[in-house]
Amino acid sequence: MTGDMPLVILDSVGFEVGAGESVAILGASGSGKTTLLGLLAGLDQPSSGSVTIDGTDLAALDEDGRAALRQRTVGFVFQSFHLLPALTAVENVMLPLELAGLRDARAQALRLLERVGLSARGHHYPRQLSGGEQQRVAIARAFVTRPRLLMADEPTGNLDAATGASVIDLMFELNREEGTTLLLVTHDESLARRCGRRLRIAAGRLVADERTPPPHQAATRAEAEAAARVEAGETVVEHRPA
Repeated sequence: MTGDMPLVILDSVGFEVGAGESVAILGASGSGKTTLLGLLAGLDQPSSGSVTIDGTDLAALDEDGRAALRQRTVGFVFQSFHLLPALTAVENVMLPLELAGLRDARAQALRLLERVGLSARGHHYPRQLSGGEQQRVAIARAFVTRPRLLMADEPTGNLDAATGASVIDLMFELNREEGTTLLLVTHDESLARRCGRRLRIAAGRLVADERTPPPHQAATRAEAEAAARVEAGETVVEHRPA
């Protein structure tokens, strides 16, 4: 509320995202795209309408239930990394696995750190890592649970152009290999064009839903499996207005 007037951030935004899709959410600063990501993740709750992830209506869950769903299904990559400063790189990557009570957390974390090129930096703390290295740790942490859905909010916003490009290459590479659905908030048109689909938000409304034909190249096994799930009509995340 602003005074006696309600503040409408998003209005009549509705879409479905199929399993394995890569989707960019585009919009100017203040358009509502980060708020939309928070709603899709169940971090915020809409005043009307519904959000469904993997067949589950988030409104049917309490806060603990939404947290458990995120732990099972969703990975996050944030603009400001959100690494825990008192934990080493490998401990930061291990954390989601330990919270889930999974065994071999260290071995899995080390595997992901090696995959992002940081096998020699696992014992370092965030303050001892560059911005690009911290973001790669954050990507490893997001992928370590093999989430079905990865959400990224301006993941290169705090990086220089060269480092940002390297981080994005890594994110799409891991996305293809794991067959993970990708929702990427960005204002970068060149980055958005790398996604198979672009949702444009303006003044809180969905104003365009654009699709890019797939490139003529051999698909990895994960891509082929993801395409088959989409063809079968499997839905990973769905947002419906009231």
